[in-house]
Amino acid sequence: MNWGMKNRLSRLIQKDGHCLFLPIDHGYFQGPTTKLEKPGETVKPLLPYCDAIFVTKGVLRNCIDPNNTKPIILRVSGGTSVVGEDLANEGITTSIKEAVRLNASAVGLSIFVGSKYEHQTLLNLARLVDEAEEYGMPVMAVTAVGKEMEKRTARYLALCCRIAAELGARIVKTYWCENFEKVVEGCPVPVVMAGGPKVDTELEVFEFVYDGMQKGAIGVNLGRNVWKNEHPVAMIKALRSIIHEDATPKEANELFEGLKKGKKK
Repeated sequence: MNWGMKNRLSRLIQKDGHCLFLPIDHGYFQGPTTKLEKPGETVKPLLPYCDAIFVTKGVLRNCIDPNNTKPIILRVSGGTSVVGEDLANEGITTSIKEAVRLNASAVGLSIFVGSKYEHQTLLNLARLVDEAEEYGMPVMAVTAVGKEMEKRTARYLALCCRIAAELGARIVKTYWCENFEKVVEGCPVPVVMAGGPKVDTELEVFEFVYDGMQKGAIGVNLGRNVWKNEHPVAMIKALRSIIHEDATPKEANELFEGLKKGKKK
């Protein structure tokens, strides 16, 4: 691994081997997502507590203060929308040269294994890796599952993650699921967790994040569970306590409740 690659990865993955990534890239296919209508304002109070943000080039240029010192993971796939025929029909939208100009620490794109466009998105990943490696730029593959929630099984996600790693991804973002250790054990590169299952309470979020960390994930890439919460700063601080301070779900929930009520800072 060359120096540039090592340096970029060291910005993303902290000294304890863990990471908390904050995605705000949802607008690339959803438009002005609720509570992300003004992404710069949404993310500003959260920046001190995340390790990197996952963002598109347009939002980065127009909404993120260039004096921000947090590493950038640049979303480089797209070309579809929620009103289009198929979200899986993605292409690469941003070059590695542009990622370098924007001082990104990594680039990320989605793959849609098992979809009509599986072949296309996997070749997108392969081509992106080839170009990115020339510049010492890590690629994060996102194992997208769209509306087909039933696919979020350990067997399916292990397949997705392993293929992404085989094609050269340096980090893989995937969903938490039952028997999550089977996903991590079959993937030879670091795994970070996406939003996971639909939950009704903060405690349930803390529980699946804790479980995933115990089973080998290095961290999370959580967006909506943070900035859609009525108390986003309390939420990200509580998640950080699990990821970087080995807090239990109960301890994280107590921290969240205390911060929410203004008892802790």
